[in-house]
Amino acid sequence: MRTGYFILLIALLSCFSPCSSQVCNTEEATEESIPFDTLAKTIHVYVALCDNTYQGIVPVPEKIGNGQDPMNNLYWGCPYGIRTYFKKSPEWIFVKSSKINSVILERVVFKHATKDYYLIADAYNGKEIKQCTIDFLSGCSGLKQDTIHVKNRILGIGGNAGLLSYIGHDGLMDFRIGESFHKKDDKVRNCIILACISKSYFSPHLKNTGVNPLVWTTGLMCPEAYTLHDALTGYINNESNEAIRTRAAQAYSKYQKCSEKAARGLLVTGW
Repeated sequence: MRTGYFILLIALLSCFSPCSSQVCNTEEATEESIPFDTLAKTIHVYVALCDNTYQGIVPVPEKIGNGQDPMNNLYWGCPYGIRTYFKKSPEWIFVKSSKINSVILERVVFKHATKDYYLIADAYNGKEIKQCTIDFLSGCSGLKQDTIHVKNRILGIGGNAGLLSYIGHDGLMDFRIGESFHKKDDKVRNCIILACISKSYFSPHLKNTGVNPLVWTTGLMCPEAYTLHDALTGYINNESNEAIRTRAAQAYSKYQKCSEKAARGLLVTGW
């Protein structure tokens, strides 16, 4: 179903979409802190499912561009989608999958094979890309904190996670978010944003959150799972921002068949 050049072309085309003047006026999340297992480190991944109908993209093949069908979606169920790719990785052990609601169509949980890290990934209905973006930003600032039960443990997600990641189309190219995001506490959170031109579009919303951008982008890109996967290897090994960025760039270069120099120009770290 996929060739590197075909999917890259789709990603490039999908980033050219007109901006709208739509403004979101949602209430700030003010959830109280809930006790959770701080010994378990968590990574929360927000995936906006690719959607031909509800996102400002050049349409992809119908089967992989249905934002209401996670199993076959380009960014979730396809071979290089988050759910499928991590499920096949020897570095991660699949724990469970669950349906959440009409906004988050599926949540998957993985445990790292050798370290006490958990990855929680949420597949957002494609037409809810704006809510996905808001939830990610709210988590980065600590405004939205939550927990989940995994076996006999309570894990922190949202603002309780150490690393938050957004994967998918850069919806900020299509809509505006009216609310502002300010750091709620003294926790330093990390983020990875794999979406087209994410540094330019996300930085105005993140500048007051105190977040540490491990990897984000300067140009058009294909947000497939291998880039995140390899970046997380560096993160879990407690490597520097630059080393994590290098791992991401090497993965992107390998799978997209571009030079590492080009990949390093696309995937950057820090402010």
